[in-house]
Amino acid sequence: MTVNAVFQIVLFLAVVLLCARPMGSYMARACSGERTLLSPLLGRFEQVVYRACGVDPNHDMVWHEYAFALLAFSAVGMILTYVMLRLQGLLPFNPQRLGAAQMPPDLAFNTAASFTTNTNWQAYVPETSVSQFSNMAGLAVHNWTSAASGVAVALALIRGICRRRAQTANGVPETSAPGSSTASAAGGIGNFWADIVRVSIYVLLPTCAVYAFVLVWQGVPQNLSPYTQATTLQGARQVIAQGPVASQEAIKMLGTNGGGFFNANSSHPYENPTPLTNALQLVSIFLIPAGLPLTFGKMAGSLRQGWAILAAMSVLFLIGAFACCAAEQSGNPNLAKLGVMTRASGAQPGGNMEGKETRFGITGSALFAVVTTDASCGAVNAMHDSFTPLGGLVLLANILSGEVIFGGVGAGLYGMLMFAILAVFIGGLMVGRTPEYIGKKIEQFEVKMAMLAVLVPAASILGFTAISANLKLPAASGRAPASWNRADGGGARLGATWNNAANAGPHGFTEILYAYASATGNNGSAFAGLTANTPWYNGTIALAALIGRFLMIIPLLAIAGSLARKTRVPATAGTFPTDSLTFVALLVGVVVLVGALTFFPAVALGPIVEHLQMTGGRLW
Repeated sequence: MTVNAVFQIVLFLAVVLLCARPMGSYMARACSGERTLLSPLLGRFEQVVYRACGVDPNHDMVWHEYAFALLAFSAVGMILTYVMLRLQGLLPFNPQRLGAAQMPPDLAFNTAASFTTNTNWQAYVPETSVSQFSNMAGLAVHNWTSAASGVAVALALIRGICRRRAQTANGVPETSAPGSSTASAAGGIGNFWADIVRVSIYVLLPTCAVYAFVLVWQGVPQNLSPYTQATTLQGARQVIAQGPVASQEAIKMLGTNGGGFFNANSSHPYENPTPLTNALQLVSIFLIPAGLPLTFGKMAGSLRQGWAILAAMSVLFLIGAFACCAAEQSGNPNLAKLGVMTRASGAQPGGNMEGKETRFGITGSALFAVVTTDASCGAVNAMHDSFTPLGGLVLLANILSGEVIFGGVGAGLYGMLMFAILAVFIGGLMVGRTPEYIGKKIEQFEVKMAMLAVLVPAASILGFTAISANLKLPAASGRAPASWNRADGGGARLGATWNNAANAGPHGFTEILYAYASATGNNGSAFAGLTANTPWYNGTIALAALIGRFLMIIPLLAIAGSLARKTRVPATAGTFPTDSLTFVALLVGVVVLVGALTFFPAVALGPIVEHLQMTGGRLW
């Protein structure tokens, strides 16, 4: 690994950590209804939204009420998006005259589910499949609402952990809760509608507005014009796509959505034209996920608690970033045997440049891939399918961790808090004490719900991968085969050739495993060697995205409700401190061990076997 790579990684993380505290403090105030610098400008707008929607922001919801509001809001949005995509030919702002033919039912269902769940998996070519109206009124709106919903769930879990009072024996709630501006009912975890309005108005709106203007300044298009017809120097006809790119790009990154306006995503010069925009995209992806742990610390009354969570995320990020960059810089040893220069020098970058963004090099491409897989953001500026086996393993492992290494906006924090609950439970077992977290007893119900949130996504990933790897379905009419079609008639599976996997053997298996991991983890990136635009994959990937989003959120909201009803107990000499380096190490260990014990057999069949094939049996 080069000195330049180490410098870029460390500098990037330093910038993120410098931005984390002001962002976290601001979100704590804004999302709690406290006055901020933007309150004079946006406060009246917030109240207008409440009155127009008939929402009482002071109504404190219990967990199942909060969950129902979230599910109903998401279901309505998903249905409307599906209808919009199917009817886009009848709607305005459609200069390319795209219609239902570009969005058949299975693809529209996949796209609606994907954007509802903050996954933004794109089995279609965006610039030739989705009208400008569908982009703006459907997909871009979900970029906002799915991001705001994720932060809302994180806030609900924070309140459940941090509130100091419970219902007394006579039914009267005890004293107030930190970080809450309203009087709460017993077990209340906040108001879902107030949370998404505040996140949207005070956090996403101002940051996206500034970000979009910067992108336009750097050359990103923002218009409603028809695609430009051009003639090349060779006399060929070329269609140059354009549209409201800058506004979608801003929320795509800040909301860790990842769905690009163009098929080439952030390797397209209209989405990512300069080194400055590339750097801004990297920082903006981590901005809110890095700030939320400190929002948690501020609402808990101890910033050290937030720094402990952020430190665990940072350690896991550094491990992955260094490992991925080292693997890509090492390149393919088989090329070295042919006399090809594979070491970096003043004349060439060396390593594995296949599929990389040539403007930014190996480090810029590998760092972008690690950041986006750490943050459940499907944006790419290089082809993941072309990474070395170990480099691809890092990207896959980032997603299989549960997307808690910073993670999506909100999702990373509530996922890491789930692992924190498991960590203190394990720590309590080791010392023979009832585990506590921020003064709340962690008991049987909380551990069961946390394990449910771990096991259900794992079952989705492994179950769908196993079924897809063994099914042989007929090809859809005029479309690619719906699953692997084994040329050997079903013989040796890892050695077979499959029609809609670009590669045979372990790499083809990895492509399928990565697809379902990405969908369940609500990431949205792909190895791209898999032809996923088929009825089978569109349907199952959409189901995986829904499972990974909502069947993880519901148990965590149940934990929030349970903890909100408990009284905080004072710390004693036997209390395990959850703001120490020991806890950070334990938390990192739990994340790694849970992921390894769950997914190692599947990973061994894919990237590990592929690496051993490439190196002739050597591990490194």
